[in-house]
Amino acid sequence: MGAGKATLDIGGFIMLARSIIVLSFLSAALIAPPSSAVIATEEIQLVPVGVFATPVDMAVRPGEDAYYVVQKVGLIHAVRAGIPDPVPVLNVVDQVSTQLEQGLLGLAFSPTGDEMYVYLTDTEGDSHIYEYVMNGGYADAATQRELIQLDQPFANHNAGNLEFGPDGYLYASLGDGGSGGDPEGNGQNIGSMLGSILRIDPTPGEDEPYTIPGTNPFVGVEGAAEEIWAYGLRNPWKFSFDRVTGDLWIADVGQELWEEINVQPATSPGGENYGWNAMEGSHPYEGGTEPANHTPPIFEYGHENGACSITGGYVYRGDDVPALQGKYIYGDWCEGSIHALSYDGEDVVDEDLEIDVPQIASFGEGPDGELYALSLAGTVFRFESLLE
Repeated sequence: MGAGKATLDIGGFIMLARSIIVLSFLSAALIAPPSSAVIATEEIQLVPVGVFATPVDMAVRPGEDAYYVVQKVGLIHAVRAGIPDPVPVLNVVDQVSTQLEQGLLGLAFSPTGDEMYVYLTDTEGDSHIYEYVMNGGYADAATQRELIQLDQPFANHNAGNLEFGPDGYLYASLGDGGSGGDPEGNGQNIGSMLGSILRIDPTPGEDEPYTIPGTNPFVGVEGAAEEIWAYGLRNPWKFSFDRVTGDLWIADVGQELWEEINVQPATSPGGENYGWNAMEGSHPYEGGTEPANHTPPIFEYGHENGACSITGGYVYRGDDVPALQGKYIYGDWCEGSIHALSYDGEDVVDEDLEIDVPQIASFGEGPDGELYALSLAGTVFRFESLLE
């Protein structure tokens, strides 16, 4: 998921198409017991905890010892006490398109847990962020309230991650609008919300369904979309906040050559330009000139050995796997490999964990900080240590 190379990503598209066809047979039950297949190395094992139709995201609700799995097909199921609830928390199957990189893609809960926010692409392929009021552990469909609607020029690069930051504001990632090479130039256009990460207060304003924080970097800038927090992104399929430091980690899917990881310190006032489409990673893209205000990635990797599309994860802050403590865990959709990145603010060390998850679409962080990996092929895995 998130390969986003349009016609260039034939391999990724074929894998995605096959997975959707296979998983259509799960549509009657939509969830199933986990298999016994454990993926393991000498120190770490990935234990299956459930099978879902097209899982692409996971979130936790404050005050609740459960996690919620988002399914591209338009469903959200809760896993409570380790048992998937067969009754969906939300069912918007009839509202979403599941072509290519479209569908129900993102989920976040408000800091109180009273509201749920989702990102989806509708049957016309356009993007929406909706709010629902939670009622007894389920979303009240009658309370659906639209915050943002954006026309999408192409069917790929929808991004779609939602997270509440340590500041209590809602952050949302948007791809550059799709196709290949950003033909509309959205990445470097602060007048467009595409190709950026947004920061909003979901509290309705006087005339708007949300409020723009006064400290957003482009407030008062003529012609700018004041919702923008950071820009110059191609398809930031996944981003996350380090629950200890508050730093923002952004995995941005590359075009043809480079996948990148960006880190925005918790002290940042926002406004970073991550370079796309003048840059792909730290490299000029097709003769582009590096912007004067370019913030380069802390790490990038090429497309050797079948890699092609980064899947961002989390800085691990759990207790079960000490070997991963403080490391950023990420994967690659095409290659399937899982890596751990150590970063001290200057130096970076990348470690291949020698664990492969086919069609790694997302990662999740449980209420206890433990880590999960989500395969679009259906299985959700939990990271566990094999060491005493």
